Amino acid sequence: MTLVTLDEAKRQLDIESTSHDVELQLYVDALDSVIEGYVGVVGQRQITDVITGGGAGLSVLHPPLVAVSSLAGGPPGGSITYPADTLAVNGPAGIISRLDGSCFPAGAYTVTYTAGRATVPPTMKLAALILLQHLWRTQYGASRVPVGGADDWSMSDPVPGFGYAVPNRVLQLLEPFKLPPGVA
Repeated sequence: MTLVTLDEAKRQLDIESTSHDVELQLYVDALDSVIEGYVGVVGQRQITDVITGGGAGLSVLHPPLVAVSSLAGGPPGGSITYPADTLAVNGPAGIISRLDGSCFPAGAYTVTYTAGRATVPPTMKLAALILLQHLWRTQYGASRVPVGGADDWSMSDPVPGFGYAVPNRVLQLLEPFKLPPGVA
């Protein structure tokens, strides 16, 4: 699932011709990874990761977590397979725990899981469209930037910690969905 289609991008940018379609598709394709860097997986998809850990829970690398299909691994020299129906998931946090309350032994685990959201919140879609508009605008450099005021479209005023690529209004729209600390 992509956040924005080529047709939606063209409507946002008021482009009617097909002369920019190839270049514009590159911009559209880049949006998902930027947005997912702030909010986690957007559209549901199957992911297989190798994670290390142990204790009461294991953290997946790409929250939000919908369901676990398989989990196997454990201490070096041994492997334990955990049936999916013996596991509990904390979706937003991306944590897998055991229903019986036992701990996972420390080690490496291969986990296959579904991550993402069943539907894309309109706020995320709007953030992606605004980001597209901003990135498309930056290709023209200073020649098309209005003189004066420092709004969040400015190509010369970075957002502290984020540089020039993601405008404040996009960050504000994504704020309610941002990943918890320590998840990237």
